[in-house]
Amino acid sequence: MTKLSVNINKVATIRNARGANNPDVLKVALDCESFGAQGITVHPRPDERHIRYQDVRDIRPHITTELNIEGNPIDKYIDLVLEVKPTQVTLVPDADNQITSNHGWDTKANKGFLTDVIGRFKEAGIRTSIFVDPDVEMVACAKECGTDRVELYTEPYAANYERDREAAIAPFVAAAEEAKRIGLGLNAGHDLSLVNLHYFHQRIPWLDEVSIGHALICDALYMGLHNTIQKYLEALK
Repeated sequence: MTKLSVNINKVATIRNARGANNPDVLKVALDCESFGAQGITVHPRPDERHIRYQDVRDIRPHITTELNIEGNPIDKYIDLVLEVKPTQVTLVPDADNQITSNHGWDTKANKGFLTDVIGRFKEAGIRTSIFVDPDVEMVACAKECGTDRVELYTEPYAANYERDREAAIAPFVAAAEEAKRIGLGLNAGHDLSLVNLHYFHQRIPWLDEVSIGHALICDALYMGLHNTIQKYLEALK
């Protein structure tokens, strides 16, 4: 079964626009769980433009499914992860000024750094995942870093899905097959939506988890959060 982890960053973005606590990020996280989500994802960035570091501390004690913390492993981020001890940490190579994540790690060039960081997290009992492009070599090198899983960066798939879904999915199938061959768990995320999710899952049914935020929250504006989560779960059947 592929788990759905709902990324609630966009909820925090709306809250931060007015400076108060509406919408309540913790309540939304708990609602997502009660509506069927099997995990909650947060991505605290250094400028805290959406999820704040304190949000992560506030949410952690109340999550009853899985908490996944994404981010670039700078010192402040590492300290937060080791403090709150989520179920999973996903390492993402995003710069401070990026609007959103737009590429995976070069796991070969950064092998020493990633190995050290992953070792610290695994010593604390935290499952680790590395954000990678759909590249067989990057997946293979991720294994050498000691990670438990990789997360495939799916924006290129989403961007090309309507033009030629077979061509769009091909490198992801190859990368996913390599992950399975070498014994890595497999996650996916970025721009997955109700338009393209079912086909992605159909072609790569051994996915452990998808992390979806932007499209899901946008859909919820029209269909409601409960109904939207049910539709995403249906797409994963």
